[in-house]
Amino acid sequence: KMSSASGILEDEPGTLLFSELDDENFTNKTPNISKAPNEASLRKMFPYAKKRAFATFVDSKKVSASGSDSRSAQSDKHWQCCDQTFKDPASIHKHVARAHDLEIQEHTKAILTLLGSRGNVKECNTSAQPAAEEAVEVMDMQLWLPDISYLNEAELDGGPGEVLLYYCYCEVEGPHLICAWQKALCQKLHLKGKIRVATEGINGTVGGSKVATGLYIKAMLSHPVFKIMCLDDFKTSEGGAHCFPDLKVGVFKEIVPMGVDPDILSYRLAGTHLEPKEFHKEVEAFLSKYESCNDTILLDCRNFYESKIGQFTKCLAPDIRKFSYFPDYVDKNLELFRGKKVLMYCTGGIRCERGSAYLRSKDVCKEIYQLKGGIHKYLEHFPEGFYHGKLFVFDERYAIATGSDIISECRYCGTPWDQYQLCSTRFCCQLVLSCPACRQQGHTACCSVCQGKDWRQGEPEERALSDHRLKEECECTDRRPRVPCDAL
Repeated sequence: KMSSASGILEDEPGTLLFSELDDENFTNKTPNISKAPNEASLRKMFPYAKKRAFATFVDSKKVSASGSDSRSAQSDKHWQCCDQTFKDPASIHKHVARAHDLEIQEHTKAILTLLGSRGNVKECNTSAQPAAEEAVEVMDMQLWLPDISYLNEAELDGGPGEVLLYYCYCEVEGPHLICAWQKALCQKLHLKGKIRVATEGINGTVGGSKVATGLYIKAMLSHPVFKIMCLDDFKTSEGGAHCFPDLKVGVFKEIVPMGVDPDILSYRLAGTHLEPKEFHKEVEAFLSKYESCNDTILLDCRNFYESKIGQFTKCLAPDIRKFSYFPDYVDKNLELFRGKKVLMYCTGGIRCERGSAYLRSKDVCKEIYQLKGGIHKYLEHFPEGFYHGKLFVFDERYAIATGSDIISECRYCGTPWDQYQLCSTRFCCQLVLSCPACRQQGHTACCSVCQGKDWRQGEPEERALSDHRLKEECECTDRRPRVPCDAL
């Protein structure tokens, strides 16, 4: 089991005891395992365990020398430890060997204990290596869980809360291991939300107390796989765990479901990233000559119900219900984009990564730019800028605001209104803009067909049959294209 204070495995009956692995034995490179089961195998596995512990520790000190530019950061690394910077592997290795021997010993003890307790090393030969690797991977996951022993429940859950939105495109060799780590991390910090993991990276939004989200960010930035991230990659807004019904973490083919295999169309083909200030200047120039401008398009990559309650002035907002329809929209409107300069934006930036890559693959645009950090970051810099209305978010808040302007209206009476609620009809997941006055009159559904259904009449069995028969008879449903299956 894990010690919450140290993150190291505690003693368990019948396993390798920490007391048996004293400093003298570690200095001599051979642990005292005379009382442990499978002692010969564990003795032979000691060099492997110590090598893995050393490599994990060094990896934890790696940082990006290129800031937030993930593409250049991949090839420009250095290490920071004990207030020193090391620019080559040899120097950091020497430093860790000299200054952090005790930490390496503790990690090695933990790895050997795990191997012994799980019975993964019955014989030390090549066939035992995969099992040992699996065991150490589990150990690695535990090493990246934060220490919260100094916090009580009230400190972890209490106080102001917030919601984090982030993504990171990077190579993930073991997405299922990262998925398990994310589940354990969020459960430990009492966070709720949605996280997608794939071999191409991670995409998530989680909510909890600011203490918990702060520890979550720290854990993410310290993990070797996500070291290319920086603090600015996490967008924050007021909220908390109550903004999500539960925690969902899964492994998918894509971290944003566009329906195009990332092995065929990579995010690396994305357009040029513009900081919020640069994007603001581009939009300003576009609007200043809008009446005579025919060479620039300000493109909203989001769904219609998102752009309906908030958008940039004079944008092109496609009438699509899912991002997976975006490629089809581009294919049908290639002439619209031909020879044009395109300024793209979305909520947090992730859809533009794949969307701009797809548009670039068509080779029809003159230039393609995308808003780095999305509307979220833009509003931090320009709350009174060119974006008007609310920002739609995929949690139970539905929208967040930096201003009071309303650009949408109630679907029933036309009064200004921008607060979404779900259609009142079972099985219909459409969002409805219905003002309080109209809702009091019973106008709570997305369309006349849904509004005409009365689920309160009839016996339970009759209602169940009626549910099954009528759930696809909504006129909104009939208008919807079918959503491509999101492959796990």
